[in-house]
Amino acid sequence: MEFRVLGTVAVATEDGAFLPLGPAKRRSLLAMLLLRPNVAVPVDRLTDALWDEEPPLHSRTVLQGHVSRLRALLAEHGAEAYGIELATQGPAYVLRLPETLIDAHRFEELVTLARGRREPGDAVLLLREALALWQGPALTGTVTSAPLQAAAHTLEELRIASVEALAEAYGELGEHGRAAAVLRTEAVAHPLREPLSAALMLALSRSGRQSDALEWFHRTRRLLADELGVDPGPALCEAYAEILHTGTPVTAAGPAPEEPETSFAVPELLPRRPRGFTGRHAELSALGLAATGEYGAVAVVTGGAGVGKTALAVHWAHERRADFPDGRLFVDLCGYSDTPARQVTVVLREFLLALGVPVQRIPETEAGMGALYRSLTADHRMLVVLDNARDSEQVRPLLPGGDHCVTLVTSRDRLGGLVASDAARPVRLDELPAADCTALLGAVLGENRVAAEPEAAARLATLCDGLPLALRVTAARLAARPQWTLAALADELADEQRRLGLLRVEDTGVAAALHLTVQQLPEQARRMFRALGLHTGSELDRYTAAALAGCTPDQAASALERLAAAHLVVESGPHGPDGRSHPNSYTLHDLVRLYARALAPEADPDGLARLLDHYLHTGLVATATAEPGSQPCFAPPPGARRPAAVREFEDRQAALAWYDAERATLRGAVAAAVAAGMHDRAWRLVLLQWPLILWRVRDGWVPLLQQALESAEVEQELDAQSRTRALLGWVLHEEGRYDEALDQLEKAPDLARQAGDATSEAIARMNLALILTQYGEVDRAGELLTHALALAGRARDRSTEMLAHQHLARHHLDAGAHQAALEHARCGLDLGPSPEAIPRRVLLRTSYGEALAGLGRTEEASRELTHAAREADDHGYEEGAAAARAQLDALPRVL
Repeated sequence: MEFRVLGTVAVATEDGAFLPLGPAKRRSLLAMLLLRPNVAVPVDRLTDALWDEEPPLHSRTVLQGHVSRLRALLAEHGAEAYGIELATQGPAYVLRLPETLIDAHRFEELVTLARGRREPGDAVLLLREALALWQGPALTGTVTSAPLQAAAHTLEELRIASVEALAEAYGELGEHGRAAAVLRTEAVAHPLREPLSAALMLALSRSGRQSDALEWFHRTRRLLADELGVDPGPALCEAYAEILHTGTPVTAAGPAPEEPETSFAVPELLPRRPRGFTGRHAELSALGLAATGEYGAVAVVTGGAGVGKTALAVHWAHERRADFPDGRLFVDLCGYSDTPARQVTVVLREFLLALGVPVQRIPETEAGMGALYRSLTADHRMLVVLDNARDSEQVRPLLPGGDHCVTLVTSRDRLGGLVASDAARPVRLDELPAADCTALLGAVLGENRVAAEPEAAARLATLCDGLPLALRVTAARLAARPQWTLAALADELADEQRRLGLLRVEDTGVAAALHLTVQQLPEQARRMFRALGLHTGSELDRYTAAALAGCTPDQAASALERLAAAHLVVESGPHGPDGRSHPNSYTLHDLVRLYARALAPEADPDGLARLLDHYLHTGLVATATAEPGSQPCFAPPPGARRPAAVREFEDRQAALAWYDAERATLRGAVAAAVAAGMHDRAWRLVLLQWPLILWRVRDGWVPLLQQALESAEVEQELDAQSRTRALLGWVLHEEGRYDEALDQLEKAPDLARQAGDATSEAIARMNLALILTQYGEVDRAGELLTHALALAGRARDRSTEMLAHQHLARHHLDAGAHQAALEHARCGLDLGPSPEAIPRRVLLRTSYGEALAGLGRTEEASRELTHAAREADDHGYEEGAAAARAQLDALPRVL
């Protein structure tokens, strides 16, 4: 029979079976007796172990019951034959047994024997046998109480000491790799135990893995700062210094003196070369150019979270090793990290140690350290990599003194101050191109797996925004699940609600990286970033940002500039695709937008309403500019707030360009309004786009207009229903869906009449007339157009009157009534002298020319049609120009 406490508390029989000990309190009772075998354990002490809080009144009865059942269980399985007895001894219980039956006793005996062996080989055998007795954390399955936790802690300390002794024995045998292997497991489990980490560092270094040893030091240092707020203690620092000094030159006469006046070691502090690095050829070349210079070149690699700045810098540093024969220094400044930023004095101390300065010769002040550092680097060719810098101030004291030294800085900030003060050359790092994304996935997953699904690989690259961090996390997920296809993971990532969660493996992920950037921002910029989570598109200007954040456009511009400096938004510049001046616009990449959306609940709850009202007011201004003279298609809803400032547009072309640029964002705004139950905004956001809808009538507007109609019906807005049905009918007609168009248009006039809006009724009648013409109902179409003209005149709506004359002119031209067509075209032109009403003027002038041609007045017709074509060309109205030239070509030639 065997008793086990080194793992789950258990009793094993000879055949390997385990006795059914029952509940945790009975296991706890047995554990307490096994921890003090052959010694009477008082009832009070047992009670403290079984009940962590105040024991119940009947605790002694419960304890007696557990003792009774445990005694019966042991007797049932022949415990007496092994000399085992559970006895009562006054107000205490004692478990009498040979102590060799307890695994903890055998463990301590083996460890004691190992300590007495002179030969490290014998110690290794004994310690390995002792550690093999452990099956998990000591006293598992017992009650969480102070006595048992203290006992478990004592046993764990003995185990770790034994591991350290085993590693030391391996080291004496020269088997430093094995020493590192046994220590690493424990160092991972106990990351704040400095002696353990120090021993691991030395084992790694002695096995030829110096960079891994240094990396473990920095990992432990960050954990100590994060968890305890302290710097490394003597054990870690001494190990670190020993590792650094392993690079001290040795002369033919033997080692260099311990404390030479001008000692200089060749430091090699770079982390290992990043695995799977791919692409970035242009950026590597740019970095090479930036690192050239006569007077201590400084290059700054800037880019957003997860874009691969550190990987680029470290890869370049490894590639250019021959250029820096006097060594390479590296430090993570923790500028964007969960741990506090590195203190300049701490970094300088590490650098000086790496350069061979004995601990006792390092100055105490920052100024003294800096002076010594610069003097030591003054005449050498060295590379200094300052990774993850927060700002320029953090970098300047760490710049080396040599003209032939190169400093490579990475940061999520632009570090404009460093560019200004030290002529630093920026190297901007953007997202990976699609081909490089595929290559990165192939480097991790294998080229064959990626080549089998090229389309899915390209889709993954898009969903990851080309971010190497996101791609590596994606590849890690796929590598851990070889049965998954790339397409299946791409389908999951397509769900925006889950994407950021899927782009996380353990403590590494896109959201975590972005969090570190956001937490370093000033408060105003943080508020702006959270507000951007409510945005319904990927692009915005300062007016939109001001609406989201509830501030002025100037304040928004300042906050956006700070976000751009941190690479959370990308500045698109003050010029649009037409080359004309626009307010500076900014773009949010999808993953950044999704992270901001996750923070949106922290933003102003009125932010969405302000955004929608901003678009309503801006749209009304754009409509007035694109269609001067036209009446607004709606008034703002009750409670709508006018923004602090509304953007103005230079002319019709600028207004239409805004509509075009904001189309996807407005569609998202409509969806957000519907989701929030703000239907009074939803239908208005659709109708305000009518100039673009008419301009690009075949661009798939039907679903959006159908949503507008649903929202108008929810709000019981009759005029809105009429206008929406009229516009929807026109779009359906242009798409060749005549029956559906007629169904919408037949309902629109009566809805407008019930609403009492003459302009809406006139427009509805005109649109219906155009469709009826397709069905040959010419007479009814004429009546509808004539009625529409009268309604527009009654409403004194010159723009709608002009439109009615335009359609009546076309109606009479189709009927061959050229004189009537001429009169309506002339009347329409007289109503719209303003040159901004270009489309209607072009169409009216074209109809006028056609009517003249029909009346035999060919020369006048040619003049009018030529004028119409030129006017259309001047304003980019391609369809109008084509129609006018078609009529010109149809004119008879005069010889």
